[in-house]
Amino acid sequence: MTLPPALRGTPYPYRRNSLNLFRLILAALVLFAHSWYIAGQGTGPLIQGENLGGWAVAGFFVLSGFLITRSRLRTTPGDYLLHRVARIYPAFVVVLVVTAFVFAPIALFLEQGSLDGFLTTPVTPFQYVWGNITLYIDHYDIGATLQTVPYPGAWNGSLWTLFYEFVCYIVIWVLGFAAIFRRSPVVVATLWVASVALWAFGSVPQRAGLDVSFDLLLRLLPFFLAGSLMYFVIERAGVNRLLGLAALAVAVAVIALVPRWGGQAAAPLLAYGLLSLSTWVPQPAWVARNDVSYGFYIYAWPVQQLTVLVGGAALGMPVYILVTIVVTFALAWLSWIAIERPAMLAVRPRDGDRLRPIPAEPPGDIQRA
Repeated sequence: MTLPPALRGTPYPYRRNSLNLFRLILAALVLFAHSWYIAGQGTGPLIQGENLGGWAVAGFFVLSGFLITRSRLRTTPGDYLLHRVARIYPAFVVVLVVTAFVFAPIALFLEQGSLDGFLTTPVTPFQYVWGNITLYIDHYDIGATLQTVPYPGAWNGSLWTLFYEFVCYIVIWVLGFAAIFRRSPVVVATLWVASVALWAFGSVPQRAGLDVSFDLLLRLLPFFLAGSLMYFVIERAGVNRLLGLAALAVAVAVIALVPRWGGQAAAPLLAYGLLSLSTWVPQPAWVARNDVSYGFYIYAWPVQQLTVLVGGAALGMPVYILVTIVVTFALAWLSWIAIERPAMLAVRPRDGDRLRPIPAEPPGDIQRA
């Protein structure tokens, strides 16, 4: 069947899109959402009981699923893992160290006027770094710091999602060994349906004797798999502006009308809509060259806590949010130029020999417009 010209897709522009801008906006939404309870001003805006930060993380995961699937199909298994580690891990370790040995002593001095007990009071700064080094966050507090703020004892409530994102990376890495996964969207579509069903029936992990970490994985995995599914769809059918706007409208309606699992069920539509927008919404040239969204995400929370300590929240929410955005952006830029970009360049292939071509689709598949 031939689609009307207005509904035909065009190939996704991997080198000319606004995904850096979209990810930065999502990171800013996380900061905005966290601002309310870090400053002791309630929970902020909610959608189906979830604050805007949770929905921004969902946006991160659908976009990540799309890009990571492409990476898996274009690189060797070893290079894929190396690239994923280089992108996420060095900056993560640095933010742990900076939090433990720069931010935490500043906070302790502001709260008690000295550094007494800083290195010996559990959780010590060394325990904080070592206990969280695997990406799975065991420790949120450091010694006696952050005891006088509205959200006490939590130095970085954003980092917990990174463990589950890396688990999703491993899922795609394993699937990439199967030829059928490379040739057809059926495998990832089936897994997405299964993951939504498992999340919808929330008692499954408890009945199986699994802990809360599996429940959190089930919450996020459908978004990542939806992004992966949309990679296959867009590679075959392209992306269309009108269909993207319609997909976003339907996704919003499903999220608003279906409690608990509406977001997971609407995730493919959310992914398609955001990816469509990224093909025609412009982004500043500086943002295109500098992907500071990850650094913004991992530094926002500790910056917000320190800003509360120095009295920033007393200036009112608009000023508090603006100050934290500016300081976080500066740290994110430093993270990008000093840690993230050098790490990525260090593992980038110096020629095209290590890129693996995506297998051509057999005749009869969805026609690319």
